[in-house]
Amino acid sequence: MAEWLSWVAGQLLAGFVNLYNAIVNPMAWLDWANSSESLIRFIYYGASKEFLFVIIDIFLVFLVIGLFHRPFMWGVVRVIEGFSNSVGRFFAWAGLIMVIQQVMIVFLQRIFRVSEISVGPFGTVFTKDLSWFSEELKLYNAMVVALVAAYTFVQGGHVRVDLVYARVGFRAKKVIDMFGSLFFILPSMFLIWMFGWFFMWRSLVNPKFPASADLESMLRKASFLKMKIETIGFSPNGFNGYFIFKVLLVAFALMIIVQGFGFFFRSLAEFIEGKKSENKFLDRDKLNDETAEIAAAIH
Repeated sequence: MAEWLSWVAGQLLAGFVNLYNAIVNPMAWLDWANSSESLIRFIYYGASKEFLFVIIDIFLVFLVIGLFHRPFMWGVVRVIEGFSNSVGRFFAWAGLIMVIQQVMIVFLQRIFRVSEISVGPFGTVFTKDLSWFSEELKLYNAMVVALVAAYTFVQGGHVRVDLVYARVGFRAKKVIDMFGSLFFILPSMFLIWMFGWFFMWRSLVNPKFPASADLESMLRKASFLKMKIETIGFSPNGFNGYFIFKVLLVAFALMIIVQGFGFFFRSLAEFIEGKKSENKFLDRDKLNDETAEIAAAIH
């Protein structure tokens, strides 16, 4: 146990050093145009234990500052929830675009017997088979699932499996929320991030690196590294941008990780300040009377 605690303490201290080095030497991991080694370092450290402990260090610093200066904690909550709300409200429109495009495809295919669609509003014509646009509909659905999830969490639209939550007091609920953030939301999302990160880069560069690769073995392949985005479709004329789904998987994990921290800080601030602070600064959409009745009937 003592050895494990010593290792964790060492990693936490190393996290501050790694964060400092990353800030003062940005070209060591951002100079992709001139250095393959720079891109490899970015790929490796993006899902490494070093990066994990940097995130933990930042969280601990924010926590300590927030405990001594409560407005800072509420500021963090408002920024995180504002970010989740803004991204979610924007990409929620993908659902409407998906419906409009589906209707358009049905009319063009069944009534006008069109086999392909050309789009060129700015002088460049983009022409694809109708089946390409039909398969692309899955991308809009993926955008809604991946990028609107954090917004749904802020709005309270997620499903909660309630066994004891409704029967306990206010502060007990906040303890449950904090526990859920630290031991359920964040660990699961970090796992998705760490494996999804390499899963994404395997479709963007060659050679392909496994999640278990170490930095030294990856750097030995720097001379062979090149950007090569996979454009393989499931059908000859079908949608071939499936690498975007892998990017969305990583974006989903990132947004829920950030929202998980925000939810922890909100729960902690409400726990300290008591019931009077419940839903403080919470920006939730207001439904009109008819929509509210439908939502209440569904629930």
